[in-house]
Order: sequence, then C-alpha cells, then structure tokens
Amino acid sequence: MADDTTPPAAETTVRKRPKPGERRIQILQALAAMLELPGAERVTTAALSARLQVSEAALYRHFASKAQMFEGLIEFIETSVFSLLNQITDGPHPPLDKARRMITVLLQFAERNPGMARVMVGDALVFENDRLHQRMNLFFDKVEASLRQVLRDAAAAQSSATPTVHAQVQASLWVSFVVGRLQRFARSGYKRSPLEHLDASLALIT
Repeated sequence: MADDTTPPAAETTVRKRPKPGERRIQILQALAAMLELPGAERVTTAALSARLQVSEAALYRHFASKAQMFEGLIEFIETSVFSLLNQITDGPHPPLDKARRMITVLLQFAERNPGMARVMVGDALVFENDRLHQRMNLFFDKVEASLRQVLRDAAAAQSSATPTVHAQVQASLWVSFVVGRLQRFARSGYKRSPLEHLDASLALIT
C-alpha cells in the first residue's frame, strides 16, 4: 500500500517566468494603477511589491531605485504627448487651431491616464527625488516652446507688430491654464474633468 503522506510528483506547479522586459512593464503599470486611486498616499516599494506579489528585492532587479520607476512613467508621458504634439504641428491646420488642438490632446491624455496626471503636476512626486520634479518642469517648458512656435505663426498671420512677444505671453498663459486644469483634476479625486468647458475657456483666453 502506498504511503499517503508522499505528494504526487505530477502536482508540482512550475511558475512561468516573465519574458525579458515584461516585468518592468508590469511594475510600471502597477505603479500607475496605484497612483490612480483617489486620495492615494505616497506609494512605497513595500506596497508596490505586495500588489505585484513579489519581493522588494525583485523590484530592484529591474529598477535601481523608486525614482527610476517614476522616470519610466515620465518617459511614457514624454513619448506619448510629444508624438501627438508633433503630429499636430506638422499637420495642415491653421496655427491657432493647432494650438487649441495641442491643448486638447494634452488634457485628453491626462484624463485617460489619471495616475500620470498626478505625476505631471508633481502631486505624486512629493518627497521623491528632485530630479523628477526638474524633469517634469522641463516637460512643460518643451510644451510651452511647441505652443510658442505655432502661436508665433498665428500672430504673424494676424499681422501682429510683435509676433514673438505675443507668442511668448500667450504660450505662457496657455501652459498655466493646462497646469491649473491638471491640478484641479488630480485634487478633486478625478471628479472635475480637465476638458470641462474647454472650447469656451480657450475662446476666452485667446
């Protein structure tokens, strides 16, 4: 008679190992999902590892630090947003229409990615490495530069005597508007859409 205390070999479970790069993506997706929770506090590596059901050491095999994880999210923001803005600036629409479209796609991106919106306005970066704040500041500087380019063309088309100055002032105003909308969106627990009354608002500030 067989010994009932011996587990059958056939029942041994083999865990499937993630493909190269797949675990990094899973970590970033989990981090973004945790940031989307309204009222979420600072995300710790302990909470992140618990969500993924892996050890903290496993996280650090893919990222040298938590700051590097946030840099992965910022890189996603930069790549996604600027690919859209470049398509608009290279498109056939009139300059002022291009500027409005740029503002719209930027706010749409944030609404579709609430966790990223918190990163963009710095709410998720409180107590994190200063270089993350600097990188997001540089992101908005680049957005402003892109807006300034098309707004200068718009001012020139309207025979402005000082199209460069006009564009600088207007681009700064529009970026401030965007940041304000993103802050309200994040701090309302994602209840106040950044696209609320957008057409009417843009008509007022132009």
